[in-house]
Amino acid sequence: MSIPQQIRDEVRKRARRRCEYCQTQERIVIYLEVEHIVPISKGGDNALENLAYTCRLCNSYKHDHQSGKDPKTGREEPLFHPRQMRWHEHFQWSGDGLLLLGLTPTGRATIERLQINRELHILSRQLWVASGWHPPQDTD
Repeated sequence: MSIPQQIRDEVRKRARRRCEYCQTQERIVIYLEVEHIVPISKGGDNALENLAYTCRLCNSYKHDHQSGKDPKTGREEPLFHPRQMRWHEHFQWSGDGLLLLGLTPTGRATIERLQINRELHILSRQLWVASGWHPPQDTD
């Protein structure tokens, strides 16, 4: 099932050209992709409400998962759903902008499942913070 370019453009615009999970901006990584929040393999479809704009790293770790383990409680929790949840209620940036912090079980499980604070991201964020490109100021 191919997603029409018009729908892809709407998803990109709605996301303000950044990953809806880690908030990495398109201008930094150049290429982001449209992903299915509920994967096709789990009954999802190409409806606009089931599509999110993501960086390749977040999408590759999300794969077809819809939940992850909260490292604080050890319980399986739903992953952040960009159409049904508000980003700032589940996440915040550390004071130096290098780490994404989970405020809720869903936030922590999403960070863990998508490996949002892996070393490569932190090293990249150091450069982005120094250049004034990160963190984005408007997260919702």
